[in-house]
Amino acid sequence: MYRQVLDPLGGSLAWSALCAAIPLLTLFVLLGVFRVRAHLAAAASLALAVALAVAVWGMPVGQALSGAAEGGFYGLFPILWILVNALWIYRLTEVTGWFGVLRRSIRTVSPDQRVQAILIAFCFGALIEALAGFGTPVAITAVMLVAVGIAPVKAATVALVANTAPVAFGSMGVPLTTLAGVTGLPLDDLGAMAGRQTPVIALFVPLVLVLLVDGRRGVRQTWPAALVAGVAFAVGQFLAANYVSVEVTDIIAGIVAVVALLGFLRVWRPSEVRQGVTTPAVAGGSSDAVDAGREAEMRRRETGEGSALMAFAPYLVIVVLFAITQLGPVKEWLGAHGVHQFAWPGLDVRTPGGAPASAMTFKLEHLKAAGTILLVAGLVTMALYRVPAGRAVRAYGATLRQLRWTIVTVTCVLALAWVMNLSGQTTTLGTALARTGEAF
Repeated sequence: MYRQVLDPLGGSLAWSALCAAIPLLTLFVLLGVFRVRAHLAAAASLALAVALAVAVWGMPVGQALSGAAEGGFYGLFPILWILVNALWIYRLTEVTGWFGVLRRSIRTVSPDQRVQAILIAFCFGALIEALAGFGTPVAITAVMLVAVGIAPVKAATVALVANTAPVAFGSMGVPLTTLAGVTGLPLDDLGAMAGRQTPVIALFVPLVLVLLVDGRRGVRQTWPAALVAGVAFAVGQFLAANYVSVEVTDIIAGIVAVVALLGFLRVWRPSEVRQGVTTPAVAGGSSDAVDAGREAEMRRRETGEGSALMAFAPYLVIVVLFAITQLGPVKEWLGAHGVHQFAWPGLDVRTPGGAPASAMTFKLEHLKAAGTILLVAGLVTMALYRVPAGRAVRAYGATLRQLRWTIVTVTCVLALAWVMNLSGQTTTLGTALARTGEAF
């Protein structure tokens, strides 16, 4: 049995806290100052955390490594399981040419580039963040923004800024479910609190987006659309987080914002329309793109000719599937048969107060996991788009290759978090910060 200690370094909480901060500071310095690749920086910080857990906090080597393995597995499932399947669905739309139809459909809603930025980066990006997260909405919406004529660097900036409002509830609430898992605090309470804070940010984000795209002129000419989108998203996010479910908060908020903005655009348009020079989409290239020689696919990719409903179909399927899992009988069945909870092997950790550490128990939601639902959505997308099994498998393999270093990075970062939490480094750091705050 290992019991966490608050002040292992000479009995001093302050020095122990400084020591506990070393892995985190190392990660930030390597990334921000020395521009080390993320997977290398994460691996180095993880190694430091394990070394400190053993040498300073006195955690047995076996338990330290077991804790790292638990965190790494959590990074793979459910987090990366979501990202891989979400990007696989996107890749299916890209290689079949339906992404080109989606791009054209968005342009027909409004010819104004600034309104398109709100619709794509803020509204549509929120839906992708809700379902995938982990950079997926930025990657996808940035490509779409470039396709409607926004410069690549500006498109990336707009996509990143737009992601600030929905990110707290991204990937079906993974940031909050992870926080609840690490701290033991109730998920609903955490979600409700976040749902009272992030809507305030959402009110201003669309205005910032049009400012980035077209400066003050853009704000002056398109502020009504930005205000409608921001208010609709904020109201949807607040109500969903506090009264519906943490997992579907961004889905509801995103849909509310899309519907509100589309309805508003029926009765309003900017006094001056700003259009960009569109360019073909180039991101998301697949290793089997050369096999997409079918005439219909090429026509969809190059001209955007095709059904808008079919272009949006994968995302509609995703929303429907997630909605079904929230229905009473289905949710109860998944809760009873789709969850396996067990004590992680090799761990016997007690908090400084003597209570068992909550992170020793692993909750495996194999059937109700967001990634599993996205996998099913991908299979439905295959059927809708008539993608042969071999081609879909190759697309999945290409997705894994694209994400290989992301997989390493996320696994190491989650392993780092688990080691720090189980060894007591997180508790030491948090206690020191809390006492510092009390002193002021």
